[in-house]
Amino acid sequence: MPEQTPRSLNHFGFYRFTESFFGLNGKDRANIVSGLLKACRTTCEQIEIYQTSPARHDADILIWSALLADDPAMTREFFTRAGAALSGFRQWLQPAATLWGFTKPSQYTKSRSAQELDPFSKERKPYLVIYPFTKIQDWYLMSRDARQGMMNEHIRIGKEFPQITQLLLYSFGVQDQEFVVVYETDDLSLFSDLVYALRDTEARRYTKSDAPLYTAFHQSPEETLALWCTQAQGEE
Repeated sequence: MPEQTPRSLNHFGFYRFTESFFGLNGKDRANIVSGLLKACRTTCEQIEIYQTSPARHDADILIWSALLADDPAMTREFFTRAGAALSGFRQWLQPAATLWGFTKPSQYTKSRSAQELDPFSKERKPYLVIYPFTKIQDWYLMSRDARQGMMNEHIRIGKEFPQITQLLLYSFGVQDQEFVVVYETDDLSLFSDLVYALRDTEARRYTKSDAPLYTAFHQSPEETLALWCTQAQGEE
């Protein structure tokens, strides 16, 4: 089995601030998001908060939670803590979408890739792209060798973009999609070039769905949340 990072659970929660939140003055909004950040940090060992609006119309922020999940009980404990932490903010923050899954060793590579995204890294790239992904049934009915050949082409193209890292999460049986695909990059235009290059690969024939796609922008959690606390002109 290839060397990989320890099994982890990664949860991506997309949220939008309510009209009630925006009806408050800047100081009150700042107090709310400060409490939100404090509550989020009680849920697991790694929390990142990204800006998603105005790149998306339906979500303002992304909360990325990552935790080791070697013990099956850790999953339930995380969801219990996360639900409790966010329940006090529902007047101000509404869920827009949720994507989550588990890491596990890839069956198509023999060693850990240098382009594997580490969810526990303290260094984050400026851009994050996340989407759900599902293959058609014919993919799973092919021989292992046939699938490996197509994935080799996919991997080869990915290596032409060494600045871009990827995290693949398995969501079989726990969400509507089969995978959650996560990319980190310093350059969104370069990432767009990668996606374009992958469009004419043989494996693309076996994609059933890979939308909706979320593009998110990284700063520190404090800086990201402060974006939503700007005092309007003339506001006291």
